[in-house]
Amino acid sequence: MSMSASIIATFFALAAAFTWGTGDFTGGLASRRIGPFNTLLISYFFGFAGLITLALIFSEPMSSNRDLLWGAISGVSGLTGFLFLMHGFTVGRMGVVAPISAVLSAAIPVAYSAITDVLPSAVQMLGFAIAAVSIWLISGQNENSERPTGVVPALFAGIGFAGFFIFVDQIGSNAVFWPLVANRFTAISLMLIYAFWNKRIIFPEVTPLQLLIPAGLLDVIANVFFLRAVQTGRLDITAILVSLYPAITVLWARIFLREQLVRLQFVGLGMAILSIALITI
Repeated sequence: MSMSASIIATFFALAAAFTWGTGDFTGGLASRRIGPFNTLLISYFFGFAGLITLALIFSEPMSSNRDLLWGAISGVSGLTGFLFLMHGFTVGRMGVVAPISAVLSAAIPVAYSAITDVLPSAVQMLGFAIAAVSIWLISGQNENSERPTGVVPALFAGIGFAGFFIFVDQIGSNAVFWPLVANRFTAISLMLIYAFWNKRIIFPEVTPLQLLIPAGLLDVIANVFFLRAVQTGRLDITAILVSLYPAITVLWARIFLREQLVRLQFVGLGMAILSIALITI
């Protein structure tokens, strides 16, 4: 991989991390008002519309059946991850749930890439290790050693996201929007079937559109950034960099919700910055 391609892939990965972290914070706020299921379904509607609009604006040719299939499969895995993530945000602290899910979602693709691709350099491997530790520290317990809440859904969210990362990496380099349209179409279809089967209300009486619209559009933008990152660079490096998104979620939670950061979380944020430098060498 050339230096210019590596730089471009790094930019896309970090852009995805920032956008995902911001979108997850926004979605988490909405989830506390109307629940994780309705939050995800409604935000996915807006994201679906946004993806189709982008595909038409850029006049992207229809993707192959193979790419559409991988997009659909990634939709199932990503849906699983997001439902558990939103549930975790509802029952636990954002500053705990997001980082724990990110550790697992990064570790599994790294292991997969180690089996299927050439191993990264020793310096990058050190960066991987520091990144994993930084994410874990960001999710550290509070000053009173209170047990974190939301750990179990965070673990399942991490598995779902890891599958999403790996499946998206299978999409061809010439496809961008239509596989992601298939991703959203599959996820929305499954949620609608579940909603109608269980007679669930899709649009609650008080629907916070001011949170749901940004959450859906930010998630779509992050998905596009991630796909371009894995198409340009390596899956393991991209997965690690993207999985630093909890730092953004935690910072927004600190600024807007006044969630306190403990000393180890500050250390974790510093280590995250160091890991980015090592991974991108």
